[in-house]
Amino acid sequence: MQFLDQAKIYVRAGPGGNGSVSFRREKFVEFGGPDGGDGGRGGDVVVECVANLNTLLDFRYQQHFKAQKGGHGMGKNRTGAKGADVVLKVPPGTQILEEDRETLIADLTNPGDRVILARGGNGGFGNSRFKSSTNQAPRHANPGQPAEELTIWLRLKLIADAGLVGLPNAGKSTFLAAVSAAKPKIADYPFTTLHPNLGVVRVDTRDFVLADIPGLIEGAHEGAGIGDRFLGHVERTAVLLHLVDATLEDPVEGYNTIRCEIEAYGAGLEDKPEILALSKADAVPKDELKKKARALKKASGVEPMIISAVSGEGMQNVLRALADAVAAAKHDAIAAAKPAMDWQP
Repeated sequence: MQFLDQAKIYVRAGPGGNGSVSFRREKFVEFGGPDGGDGGRGGDVVVECVANLNTLLDFRYQQHFKAQKGGHGMGKNRTGAKGADVVLKVPPGTQILEEDRETLIADLTNPGDRVILARGGNGGFGNSRFKSSTNQAPRHANPGQPAEELTIWLRLKLIADAGLVGLPNAGKSTFLAAVSAAKPKIADYPFTTLHPNLGVVRVDTRDFVLADIPGLIEGAHEGAGIGDRFLGHVERTAVLLHLVDATLEDPVEGYNTIRCEIEAYGAGLEDKPEILALSKADAVPKDELKKKARALKKASGVEPMIISAVSGEGMQNVLRALADAVAAAKHDAIAAAKPAMDWQP
């Protein structure tokens, strides 16, 4: 299945129907009076978050969405029909931005969340609304109000508990494939991963969702390589697993490159808990691996975990560390959301 995480679309609500100019005409009714009905209200454009989607691919083939206009009023005080709404279904984690791609309109994170993007115009009043003792035969009615229209951007930020970051070919996809049922593309050349992948990881009866994003290179926050577009998919994670390739000549340089890009990107990523791991331990001699681990510890200030997705070395330890960090973040979120108890003597 193809993956699309952003789309530009145009939406327009339905204009209201016109009011009617009509008079009652019946046999034996000499002064029937005005009986023109009101116009119907135009349809709205609604965005709804649904659980069974994980991509914005539907918006690649259709970018214009227009709600139905309201029906016109008719004689005998008949009101026009309301226009049908247009409902756009998006996956959890979708942000709605204005055309400038900076102003946030809504952030839909939970299935069932709904937001009205454009409201339909009200229907115009029929001539029966204008009758009075001094104007018993009004011959005018209001037109329907025009509809709202706007151009927006939809941006998907995947909702995952933990995220994988690192240079290209650091072993992120191999790690995800080893710990979950996900089947990302794996090859021995850079930028094999072109779009984010999700996998559900189970360790010690605990489950969490792990996100793998394409590799970053120096200057990614300015658009180099694939750029920083996919860093948004780990903004919502509770913890980052930073994989450093143990086969690099200078793993410290690789570590510093990713940290610089994360800090330059901002959005709170630089403050997230990070677990550091040296990957591909099976491809490096033990003495060289220890030397690189010491250098990495000196540069980062934390003890890197030694792992190998091929041999399984250290995999359970790093998964437990991720699960503990996810559980701690959820506990803190619940505590922060719980209202403070009223003081009691």
